[in-house]
Formats: sequence, structure tokens, C-alpha cells
Amino acid sequence: MIQLAPAPASLPPRRRIYAIGDIHGCDRQLAALHALVAEDLAQRPIASALLLHIGDYVDRGADTAGVIDRLADGCPVPGMDMVNLLGNHESTMLDALSGERAAATDWLFAGGRAALESYGIDPDGPRDTWTSVIPRRHQDFLRGLVLMHREGGYAFVHAGVRPGIPLQDQARDDLLRSRQPFLYSEADFGAVVVHGHTPVRAPVVKHNRIAIDTGAVFGGNLTCAVLEADTIGFLTAEPVDAPVSMAHR
Repeated sequence: MIQLAPAPASLPPRRRIYAIGDIHGCDRQLAALHALVAEDLAQRPIASALLLHIGDYVDRGADTAGVIDRLADGCPVPGMDMVNLLGNHESTMLDALSGERAAATDWLFAGGRAALESYGIDPDGPRDTWTSVIPRRHQDFLRGLVLMHREGGYAFVHAGVRPGIPLQDQARDDLLRSRQPFLYSEADFGAVVVHGHTPVRAPVVKHNRIAIDTGAVFGGNLTCAVLEADTIGFLTAEPVDAPVSMAHR
């Protein structure tokens, strides 16, 4: 049974959010975590539940194609709604698929080679074939990702925010790539920010933010924060595949 503790913010009554951290191609680990979510929901039914993914589905890990295929047709856990956030890796991938040469170079360097290989594409082959091989529904899924989800006292974003800027005025790049000064700020951001992007050994819960990227692709657990009323708990799926080097984070 999941262990619940006091949370730094709250959700409306009879509402629960399951927020999953950075996946990076770890499809079997994601499947295991979805099964734990389904089990928890069956054991503790609630009127309204949301499954949220914090972004960075692609790159580095073995099965980007499998991860996107799992999510592209709707929520894989019955009885729940789903929100999928945009991560910096999806942003770069989309730019690369649109034909931006610099973005394509950046993408290949930052883990895109593994993503392409999961589709059976030679990363060193012609780049103009990428969009014809990657399924259209996968590309549509990527284009439909959102930058932020706000609910109750929480704001869910991929990376973080810029302190001192209202949430509604945050720059796209800060939402996708923030590390400093966000991670060391004690400021009130206008909501408790639930984020990934920066790997940590275990979830971090502070008064103004909750970090849930526990480095699944680097050999860590894949983490799901479970938020309900004024409590928080965690579900975790252990590593399945061999870890990837942290050289390119």
C-alpha cells in the first residue's frame, strides 16, 4: 500500500493526480509503472483521477517508439484522463523533424540516435526520410504535447520556472530547460511546481517544488508522484534495461 505524507499544496476533494517523471525510451519500465498506477487506483478508488507525464519520452533509452506508441492512442490506464507535457527533448526532436539542420545535429548528440534506431532508422542515413518512417500518429502525439498543467495548488511543467515571473508569463525555454536559479530558489512561484528534467536519486519535496525525475534511463527508478487532497506519495518501477551513460544530460 502506498505511504502518504503531508504535501506542500493540495488538490480539490475527490481528485487524484498520478505524475510520472522523465521516461527517455524506457518503455518496459513505463509499462510496469502504469500497472502499479492501475493497481493503486483499483485498491483506492476515487471519483476523478488524472495520469500526467512530465515530458522527455524520447531519446537515450532503447525504445522511444514503444513509449510513444503506448501513449499515442489515449490513456493506457482505464478510468483516467491523461495530460502529456512537452519536454526539451521532444521540442528538439520536433525541430529536427521539421528540417532544422542545427536542431537535427543537437538531437543526434543528445540521444536522438537511439530514438531513430528504435524506429529502424539509420541515424547516419538521409535525414529527409525521418518523417516518412516515423508514424504520423507518433508525430501528432508529439505536436499535441502541452507546456504546463495547473490544478489546485500545483503547476506541472517539464523543467521549472524563472523565479519572479508570474506562471502565465513564463518563457517557453524556461519551462523546458530551467535548472538555475530555479533549483536553488526559495521563492514562492505562485504554485508548487512539479517538475522533472534534472535527475535526482530520489524524489525531492520542498515547500515550493517537487522533483520527480529519478534518472530511469541512467539506471534509476521511474517515479510517479501521487497527489491527493493535501497528501503526497510515490510509486516506483525499478530499472529493466541496462543504464545509459550520463555523459550527455
